[in-house]
Amino acid sequence: MGDYLASICGTEKDKVNCSFYFKIGACRHGDRCSRLHNKPTFSQTIVLLNLYRNPQNTAQTADGSHCHVSDVEVQEHYDSFFEEMFTELQEKYGEIEEMNVCDNLGDHLVGNVYVKSRREEDAERAVAELNNRWFNGQAVHAELSPVTDFWESCCRQYEMGECTRGGFCNFMHLRPISQNLRRQLYGRGPRRRFHTSHCPQEGNRWRSPDHRHGRF
Repeated sequence: MGDYLASICGTEKDKVNCSFYFKIGACRHGDRCSRLHNKPTFSQTIVLLNLYRNPQNTAQTADGSHCHVSDVEVQEHYDSFFEEMFTELQEKYGEIEEMNVCDNLGDHLVGNVYVKSRREEDAERAVAELNNRWFNGQAVHAELSPVTDFWESCCRQYEMGECTRGGFCNFMHLRPISQNLRRQLYGRGPRRRFHTSHCPQEGNRWRSPDHRHGRF
């Protein structure tokens, strides 16, 4: 019986533990879910909740028929956010194996930033310190995440441009960064310093608690 329970843990057959939280680290039911959300006590991955703000989501007309921000501008904005976030976290908390940002619209996934560190100790320290910081005028909420395999977490249909659920899909819609930025960030060693170049006028938006209303 024990082997069977272990084999179905976190799957749809498991009537005790939430399969969505196990795979994605988030569940649309939140605390109202009828199944358990077993938060990890150690993990390589942390999640920064609802941190990325897609400007297209706030620049639409009231009826949603028109957006005043172009796709090119959104990609530049996103690359700037991603580079600044990646740089800050890697320089302060050790080598990053993988970082992903959700482009979903559901409250439990929108703007979530998942960061997988090479070492569990680095992830633990990052959570402890990041919960005392502010980013772009909002408090950072960080926690350890059970997600270690993003292949299991992401929406295959979204990657092929075929997801019929759109932004409210319950699997991750991971927004890609530009190829040039990917080569820059992942193609060099962890000790190399990077510089945000896409939107230099924004400056550094990270702040300590005493500067919560500033931009980083």
